[in-house]
Amino acid sequence: MTGHPGFGALLARLSDHRKLDISDLSERAGVTGFELQAVLGGAVPRPPLLQRLAPALDLHTADLFVIAGIAVPDELAPFDTKAGSQIPSLAGYATALPPDRRRQLRRLAQSLPRHNRTQPNPPPPAREQYQPSYGALLIGMLRNRNLNWTATAKTLYHLTGRLLAAASIGAIGHGRKEVTPDLLADFATLLGVPAHDLAALTGIDPPDQTPPQNPAAADVAELIWDIRSLTADQVQHISDKAKDLQQA
Repeated sequence: MTGHPGFGALLARLSDHRKLDISDLSERAGVTGFELQAVLGGAVPRPPLLQRLAPALDLHTADLFVIAGIAVPDELAPFDTKAGSQIPSLAGYATALPPDRRRQLRRLAQSLPRHNRTQPNPPPPAREQYQPSYGALLIGMLRNRNLNWTATAKTLYHLTGRLLAAASIGAIGHGRKEVTPDLLADFATLLGVPAHDLAALTGIDPPDQTPPQNPAAADVAELIWDIRSLTADQVQHISDKAKDLQQA
């Protein structure tokens, strides 16, 4: 659980999972095969390379920075960390809505103005700084969605029914709690990332039999990504709207 082979090995796994050889990936990303070979051999990837590779691998760019173990640039990080505490209640309201009203929430989120960042993105608190591990990779991807330990635990429950303490989320990040196949599938739901993609990265096979994905959970995972660039006040506005729609 605590092992981590380095980005070169993870990139090779992702490429293989996408059925891309070096020439295919090089062409898709618009980078040289030489640069890819260097990274596959252990060289530290440059941020511009990650920005080109992410769409070629069908990943969010911020997530690829986490996978590479490189700090997420301010322009790719959640805009307002205070907004994260509002995500669980929004998720609870949104999962109870019919599909058309969830789509209405997403349209609202996408229509709101984006503000320019005036302050650097704050670093994570000391307890949320991890040594490289698969657990740290998963929790880092959750942080890209503005979810800290507590918000992750609460939102995970709303989307999957999985009941975990916030401390257990931290233990996963620090490699003290195992990520089981069932838990990997639940994290995939919360992240909005296919379970087989996470399996390719972590080497943790998803469960043999998984229930059909809950459309509400998939919609809410996309909504969580949509709102990461909004202020706390804007996210509160969306949450209030979700509550109103639920009661209408």
